[in-house]
Amino acid sequence: MSAKVVTALFAATLMSAMSAMAAEPAVLQVPESIKAEGVPAIPAERTEELAPYNNLRSAALADWHPTERRVLIETRFAESTQLHEVAMPMGARTQLTFYQDPIGSGRYRPGRSGQSDQLVYSLNEGGAENYQLFLLDRKTGRPRRLSDGTHRYVSPVWSRSGKLLAYAANVRNGRDMDLYVIDPSTPGSARRLAEVQGSWSPLEWSPDDRRLLVYEFISANEAYLHWVDVATGELHAITPRNSREEDPTVAYAGGVWSADGKSVFTATDKDSEFLRMVRIDLESGRSTVLSGGIPWDVEDFDVSSDGRLLAFFTNEDGVSKLHLLDLSSGKALAAPDLPAGVTANMLFRPGSHEIAFALDWARSAQDVYSYDPDRRKLERWTASEAGGLDAESFVVPELIHYPTFDTVSPGGARRTIPAFVYHPPADRFPGRRPVYISIHGGPEGQTRPNFRGSNNYFIDEMGVALIYPNVRGSSGYGKTWLKLDNGRLREDSVKDIGALLDWIATQPDLDPNRVMVAGGSYGGYMVLASMTFYSDRLCCAWDSVGISNFVTFLQHTQGYRQDLRRAEYGDERDPAMLAFLEEIAPVKRASKIKKPLLVTQGANDPRVPLAESDQIVAAVKSNGVPVWYLVARDEGHGFDKKSNVDYQRAVVFEFVRRFLLK
Repeated sequence: MSAKVVTALFAATLMSAMSAMAAEPAVLQVPESIKAEGVPAIPAERTEELAPYNNLRSAALADWHPTERRVLIETRFAESTQLHEVAMPMGARTQLTFYQDPIGSGRYRPGRSGQSDQLVYSLNEGGAENYQLFLLDRKTGRPRRLSDGTHRYVSPVWSRSGKLLAYAANVRNGRDMDLYVIDPSTPGSARRLAEVQGSWSPLEWSPDDRRLLVYEFISANEAYLHWVDVATGELHAITPRNSREEDPTVAYAGGVWSADGKSVFTATDKDSEFLRMVRIDLESGRSTVLSGGIPWDVEDFDVSSDGRLLAFFTNEDGVSKLHLLDLSSGKALAAPDLPAGVTANMLFRPGSHEIAFALDWARSAQDVYSYDPDRRKLERWTASEAGGLDAESFVVPELIHYPTFDTVSPGGARRTIPAFVYHPPADRFPGRRPVYISIHGGPEGQTRPNFRGSNNYFIDEMGVALIYPNVRGSSGYGKTWLKLDNGRLREDSVKDIGALLDWIATQPDLDPNRVMVAGGSYGGYMVLASMTFYSDRLCCAWDSVGISNFVTFLQHTQGYRQDLRRAEYGDERDPAMLAFLEEIAPVKRASKIKKPLLVTQGANDPRVPLAESDQIVAAVKSNGVPVWYLVARDEGHGFDKKSNVDYQRAVVFEFVRRFLLK
């Protein structure tokens, strides 16, 4: 065969191959970090449709600068959330940390000249939640590790002078969160301040830096305050435990010192259904209620450095409301009207009455604001990008209360479940719409009227109605409600989802024949349980890092979490409880799941181990129904890195397109 003939044949073959490639539609590439099983090829054109929703941004408040009017924030411009500084309202964001893994707990170092050029932060390496502490010197730009690279270090708190840093860590046995202090200027100076049992964390140093206010968390229903002598390590209870006959559990939520160090401010449900703002006198132990007229939980608070003003937010049926109190007169001060949304991380600026906080609502991602009550001036510090979308067009949710299966009391009215409903625009999407039910985790979480981010794609592009129920056991509605799903009452919350399906069937704009459930962590358990109860009434489901068997979960979750979760779910070491938890495990009832299932999981998850997803995927596959399974090798309890999140999002929308919309 001549060279010309060979060349011609090669050219023809090449042209044929190129034509075949051109005829095949481009598909979305699976990131190297993700293992995808059962997931079909997704057309690459989907990414163009999703691009605006993949590029939404937010900003969280980390800290005020100790001497200047500027803030430290957490936001993402690349793969994950990093620390940035903003020097004035609506000023430029200056990035300070540069990692692939997400950063949190950023705190400026207070004290003498030069220390404010340093800050401490935590790094979540690989998503495993064994947070590591670093000290960043702004002058050199170089961070220095303060932790051992192996154990879990949390809640870093600077002393008032900035000389010492307190934190909690499970170095001693991998389980108990002991209290430590370190002088970051002196390598090797870390010392265990107090050896404790369970989950403890430092809250704030006293004004004279001699005492450390600390928090003991047992469960969402039970927590206590103590102070520890920094010189001796001696612990002193501020809020002693009640006798079990008097009141089985009492919760205290956070705490700050008064300016004179003689009392502490905290929120508690002692003698109340809700968390109330109180001041506790340390000498007498007497509590003074400061928010008694508000029948909702206090969720965040702070006291100005001069001790004159108290600011706190209440959670009123899911919506955050700001309150200001003059502590000398006891009078309430005027507070600004904020959008019906959710706030976080309230902090007074040192040496002033200006408070900063983060706020998000249906038409704005989380951003940082400040309010100065002396000037009655509300200012916005960040304006996060909405991917080019018109955020003003995003749907504002409707708060509804639907009846469930039981009554409030014997012979009383039916119990109702609060839920937020996002309706697609009727002019663009007429008729009965498919429904996506999102169930929060926790289980002590609460769905609130937050910014829905990329989930607006469901509403605005697919015409899907979103419903976020707060089933029994959710926080925010009083301690009685919080306990309604504990222990052997676990499946009552699943029945609340059945009642929601009943309610959907009565709504003229919702399609009861096209409904799916989705949720993460404990919400993932709720999804799997709902599929075993109501598979005939559901089209499909998405379980993210969900619990498929409480027994295997409790046995293999990280040691520092086991007792915390046993307080909520029950102790599997008790034979009777073991039998009950095995009985209600979704993996034991997986034969009842007859509809398509999407499962997503981080391989490094310390809370809900990978095995929980592996076992439910294997069990449901045997039913002969479609199962899509994503495992991210570099993630933990959920996906954080942008490339992983973007791919997961494309898979979720394709799953919904195939199994809910059709």
